[in-house]
Amino acid sequence: MNLPNKLTVFRLCMVPVFLICLCVPLPIGDTALRLITAAIFAVVSLTDMIDGKIARKYNLITDFGKFMDPLADKFLVISAMLGILAKYDYLRSVFIWAAAVVIFRELAVTSIRLVAAQKSGMVVAASWLGKVKTVTQMTCILAILLEPVILPFPLFTEYHLLSYVTMAAMTVMTLWSGIDYLKTYWKFLDPQK
Repeated sequence: MNLPNKLTVFRLCMVPVFLICLCVPLPIGDTALRLITAAIFAVVSLTDMIDGKIARKYNLITDFGKFMDPLADKFLVISAMLGILAKYDYLRSVFIWAAAVVIFRELAVTSIRLVAAQKSGMVVAASWLGKVKTVTQMTCILAILLEPVILPFPLFTEYHLLSYVTMAAMTVMTLWSGIDYLKTYWKFLDPQK
């Protein structure tokens, strides 16, 4: 179990901790809870970038890491989205559509990766669009958690402007990267075979 794999396992273990902080009413006040939840999410998200850099720099890439790293990312993001849907009813009517796009895209790309790996033996690496998509997803989640704390102005507290703008960016990038993967790896999805 090398360091990148330990960071991946850490990320997986922190998902329930994050969800508890997000969804369970704790007696510490909304502002403190939002700050703690956002800090956990930010630290856990950073481990995704760090473990990949370490694995590539020191040639510590393993089959476990290839499998678990993207899975840990999906668990974190999807759990965060489900938690946001459960907790913040003021966003629910719009955020449910953005969350559905993200979840469907993640399932589709994971399936494409599995089929491409089975048929060609290659591991489908994340494209630059996929990386931008991940950044927009994490930015959106952090914006939703932190907006009332860092932008306590009527435009933001009443209309949730930052949340909606980052939600739109996340949805666009999620769709774009999903379509890009589908176009690139369509050759492995021949319906005649």
